[in-house]
Amino acid sequence: MRNREYGQFCGLARAAEVLGQRWTLLILRDLLVGPRRYSDLAAGLPGIPSNLLSTRLKELEQDGLIAREARSGADRSIVYAMTERGAELQPALDVLSRWGAAGMHEPREGEIVTDASLASALRVAAEGAAPIGRRRAFTVRVGAAVAHAVVEGGTVQVGTGEHADADLAITGGPGFRDLLAGVLDPATAIAEKAVAVEGDPGLLADFASIFTVPYSPAAGTLRR
Repeated sequence: MRNREYGQFCGLARAAEVLGQRWTLLILRDLLVGPRRYSDLAAGLPGIPSNLLSTRLKELEQDGLIAREARSGADRSIVYAMTERGAELQPALDVLSRWGAAGMHEPREGEIVTDASLASALRVAAEGAAPIGRRRAFTVRVGAAVAHAVVEGGTVQVGTGEHADADLAITGGPGFRDLLAGVLDPATAIAEKAVAVEGDPGLLADFASIFTVPYSPAAGTLRR
């Protein structure tokens, strides 16, 4: 029996064997945003030792959740990408992400936001949003992290980095989380410098109606 096995013929036990290792969920989070080179993953997970990242990638490949692929075109670098089996985890991981975010207010000391974690957070925040009348593209910056989201009809596509033709660019300040939770309305968020915007400030109302992560009443006193 391997160290990570529980010795039970149980679906949850089997899932815990695969997903319960340190850093595994964050590696999957980043790969659900899009394929990544080893160096991309290492840069987006600055606390992970290189030997542990290699081990986790090998385990996930053996478990059939990710695969190594050669990029096409001039860039023939090797990337890690989710398999169909791995992509089936997205709904479950998004539920966990939303559950965790409901009890979060501000980063703890030493915590950072990465490009991939921000893109993932935007995807999670948009789940269940009502369709809007026209296509909107947003760039969002939080600290050094930059991500974008394109909303069209009832679909939301997210990615890392700036959007080349964003309708609105948003830079999140200390109160950005309150905007996502609905504690701050868009006009107040701008007035109180919880966010800074580039573009039509009225579009922040569209953003706030799509990307929502309420605080959990059961979370008790939030960290502030």
